[in-house]
Amino acid sequence: MKILITGASGLIGSKLNSFLTEKGHTVISFRLRSNSNENELLQVLDAQAVDAIINLSGQSVASRWTKEKMDEIRASRLESSKILYQALAKTSHRPRVLIGASAIGYYGNRGSEILDEKSAKGAGFLAELASDWEQIENEANSLGIRVVNLRIGMVLSKDGGALGKMLLPFELGAGGAIGNGKQYMSWVDIDDVVGAINHALSNTSIAGPVNAVAPYPVTNKEFTKTLGKVLKRPTLLPIPSFGLRMLFGSMADELLIGGQKVIPSKLQASDYKFEYGDLESSLRHVLDKA
Repeated sequence: MKILITGASGLIGSKLNSFLTEKGHTVISFRLRSNSNENELLQVLDAQAVDAIINLSGQSVASRWTKEKMDEIRASRLESSKILYQALAKTSHRPRVLIGASAIGYYGNRGSEILDEKSAKGAGFLAELASDWEQIENEANSLGIRVVNLRIGMVLSKDGGALGKMLLPFELGAGGAIGNGKQYMSWVDIDDVVGAINHALSNTSIAGPVNAVAPYPVTNKEFTKTLGKVLKRPTLLPIPSFGLRMLFGSMADELLIGGQKVIPSKLQASDYKFEYGDLESSLRHVLDKA
């Protein structure tokens, strides 16, 4: 296949680029931003006649949320996706499938409620962002393009993301549970994110929201204990919720203190086989700890 990837230099994009290239696909990278030139993208689409688009563009949400930062995050996803749709509407060579990187933040903070793709939207900044973003992407359905909204959980990789930020304090023996540690963490190995995208590319029955998470979510306390075991470090220093709120504002409540217990119903129903379905095996894999 000929596949265009936006955000190809990011954590997921760089891994995906290498994987698809090794599989014999032709990968075209395009830097899609909120101020990107629609005509430039249109020229690429017309010239390359791509079979699929994987949209991974957007600013990281892992920062202190000021009003200005939240506006930037929204624009980086919504405005860039509008540009993508407008170019798709005009191109003479429309792809067969569009896969976009949404997030399980769509479900909001839901405690221990089990959530799958049929669950309702939650409340909060991330829930509204994911919902608005998916709505824009889904407009491509009217163009005859199959759209997959990949709702990605916490990606485990030593090269970045949440785990990358956790490693230093845990390696120093200063890691611990966040708040009361009861909030659920729906995680996924970086290789399974890539695997799920590859699965969705070729499986034409997959469309709409798809939860890209491992089958077994864990509480923050369980995650902390398992990470300490893999690193052979103590995890005795809890991180108080009020301190996180002081550092990160409302982001702390949605990304760190709150949680979601999400399961990958569509991936499992479509016979996707997880490479790393349990947390310890994934952590040992990404951290290279036998």
